[in-house]
Amino acid sequence: MVWKSSINKVSETEYDVIFEATILKEWHLYSQYNPEDASLPLEINCYSDKNVGYKLIGKAKESETFKEYTEIWEKEEVFFKGSATLTQRVLITDPLITTIKLNVVGQVCKEACIQIDEVFTFSLKENKEVIETVSLDEKSKLLSKKLKLNLKNTALLKPTSKEESESNSSLFNIFLLGFAGGLLALLTPCVFPMIPLTVSFFTKQSQSKNKGISNAILYGVFIVVIYILLSLPFHFLDSLDPEILNTISTNIWLNIFFFAILVFFAGSFFGYYEITLPSSWGNKIDAASSIGGIIGIFFMAVTLAIVSFSCTGPILGSLLAGSLTSDGGAMQLTAGMAGFGVALALPFALFALFPSWLNSLPKSGGWLNTTKVVLGFLELALAFKFLSNSDLVGHWNLLKREIFIGIWIVIFFGLGLYLLGKIKFPHDSPSKKFSFSRISFGILVMAFVVYLIPGTFKNPTWNLNALSGFPPPQFYSIYEQASECPLGLNCYKDFDEGLAVAKQVNKPILLDFTGWACVNCRKMEENVWSNPEIYSILKNEYILISLYVDDNEKKLPEDAQFDFKKANGKIKKIRTYGDKWSTFQVVNFKNASQPYYVLMNANLEILNTPQQYTDIETYKDWLQKGIENYRKSQ
Repeated sequence: MVWKSSINKVSETEYDVIFEATILKEWHLYSQYNPEDASLPLEINCYSDKNVGYKLIGKAKESETFKEYTEIWEKEEVFFKGSATLTQRVLITDPLITTIKLNVVGQVCKEACIQIDEVFTFSLKENKEVIETVSLDEKSKLLSKKLKLNLKNTALLKPTSKEESESNSSLFNIFLLGFAGGLLALLTPCVFPMIPLTVSFFTKQSQSKNKGISNAILYGVFIVVIYILLSLPFHFLDSLDPEILNTISTNIWLNIFFFAILVFFAGSFFGYYEITLPSSWGNKIDAASSIGGIIGIFFMAVTLAIVSFSCTGPILGSLLAGSLTSDGGAMQLTAGMAGFGVALALPFALFALFPSWLNSLPKSGGWLNTTKVVLGFLELALAFKFLSNSDLVGHWNLLKREIFIGIWIVIFFGLGLYLLGKIKFPHDSPSKKFSFSRISFGILVMAFVVYLIPGTFKNPTWNLNALSGFPPPQFYSIYEQASECPLGLNCYKDFDEGLAVAKQVNKPILLDFTGWACVNCRKMEENVWSNPEIYSILKNEYILISLYVDDNEKKLPEDAQFDFKKANGKIKKIRTYGDKWSTFQVVNFKNASQPYYVLMNANLEILNTPQQYTDIETYKDWLQKGIENYRKSQ
């Protein structure tokens, strides 16, 4: 892109400054009048905020602009193409000044976007033209060094229907996990005995059988609604700032809090104490449920949620923690809560429709407490995942991969001993005879312990790929590693450095937005990148740049820190590498989830639609298509 500028004297105190831009083919420069919350509009300002002896008179006059509806922003954008001419009137307030400086800020976009931030100096004594060439190579700093100059709103390739379907599939998977959590909650002493009692209440208290069935179904619907409502506040956080849940999920102290709270929940499941909400809450809600009608049924559902909290609370806490520390944030939490609510509500509706099924329910007994204890061990194992997140993000080097796996071995060995009757907990029944299913499950857990043991070796016989994402990455090891990059690949953790190498060796770039605490990133690295064909492509065909968006403990050099003004006017302090790369991803690619992969050449041209968590064949085809497009672009 080339700028040509000149200045014309209009009167003794007024001048017209003219900017003429030549825009590369297929690129757009956005007008001063582009709508808010869309691509960054052009701005012309005095270079200094101080009283410099001159000021602008209104906005610049523009040459012909074009309009086009953009589905990304759902707005009609205003832009120049081919060329642009802007004429800015300047008023001189100090007759002693001899030069003026104007700052032009804007954005040009094709597949990617490049930030314009140029300063032009004009002499009031000589009407001399100034020509400034701004090449795309110079503007490669778009994605890097001084993000205060580069991080602005950018246009993103519209997600393909495939990406949308993958997103929907991910939410459905989370719904199923929430549903599984709800089924587990049903098998606890706080919930299971309430099924026949509640269904009997509706069928006996209603004036007719049909009325009893409809009330029970309505009761189930309200249960689902209540759990979905619990997730709504997190959507407001997500809408205020797309990075907020990612920031929360990778916060060291929040992860330590989740670790502590899950250990606390585990103690409750083991039977050492009970976690309950204030009894006054339950009494008030229970009294409200006697109102009758729809309102009364709603409050009965609320009563169930409160009374069962001692058993459902730990499961919900795990669901909350897991959702906030994953990529989907609030939507995943809502999907999980909906699944949890459906699982809890389903028995009440089904048993109301088919009351005879109540006779087939097993009687309450020691098996319910066994379920709670098993959940306690699972809570304990999950707790160390959050402690591991803190260790990784904080670079403490304490909970290395082999140590983490060793702790899991101890936990699951304890679970196996419990199921086989070798250890007991406070509320266990005195019976010494165990069912076949319990003993079988105990043997299965012991087999899982055997599966874990090689994970503590320097050269394991297998790599625990089934658990990818839970233990720390393979390069985070107590044993000496050849590389601190996934699978020993050669990677760059700074965009500028990787870009320079890509130019030097003439190779395309794989931009890998990842995170220390990202579960799906580890799954991709250990299950997809490890595929021999894909590994070969990554090693030989691409320059890998891995940007860790949660590296929030590693400070940027002081001269690289700055305050970044967002499109909504809010200021974000860029102080760490995590601040830098997370903001970089959101602003340039309108995405805040990881893993997120972008293929580009050294001229910042996107080579293929960005990719996220996917399977081996899809990822291999995507990489090969990127190479094909790269060769065409040369």
